[in-house]
This record gives sequence, structure tokens and C-alpha cells, in this order.
Amino acid sequence: MSSGYRVLIKPAAWKQIMALDARLQNHVSMRLSRSKSSRARRAKKLQGEDDLYRVRVGDYRVHYEVRDAVLIVVVVEVGNRSDVYKKK
Repeated sequence: MSSGYRVLIKPAAWKQIMALDARLQNHVSMRLSRSKSSRARRAKKLQGEDDLYRVRVGDYRVHYEVRDAVLIVVVVEVGNRSDVYKKK
């Protein structure tokens, strides 16, 4: 995250990460720790959402929101690309 940003992971997203195999957990963790910008390189803003972005980790997507006022990036969802975009 750009200097001062913290990463928070919502409990539901944490469960999704923990459900992945160890190799994918490591890839997601590395991707989150390597992101030094609140809008990481190769991050895409999700259409129709105010502050929601996604980054790709193989076939998986990490959705997160940026709260600039309080310098926080909140991971809200992690899942396979075939599932993560389905409307709930």
C-alpha cells in the first residue's frame, strides 16, 4: 500500500483464503504483501462499484476496497474467477 496504508481482511475473505490449498494461500499472501499501492499495478476497478478493485492471482481474484480517508485497504472477497463475479 502506498505509505501509511494498512491491509485489513474481512472474516469472510479470511475464510476464503484459508480454504485454498497452501500454494494458493502463499500466492495470495505474497500478492497482498507486495502491493505497495492502494491501487496496485495491474489492479482493475470494478464497474458499477465506487471504491472496489480486483487483482488477479492466477485463476483467483482478490476484491478489495480502498478507504483513502483512513488509509486502509479492506480485502472483501477471494475466490476463483468462475465464482467471484456471480451475483449473490
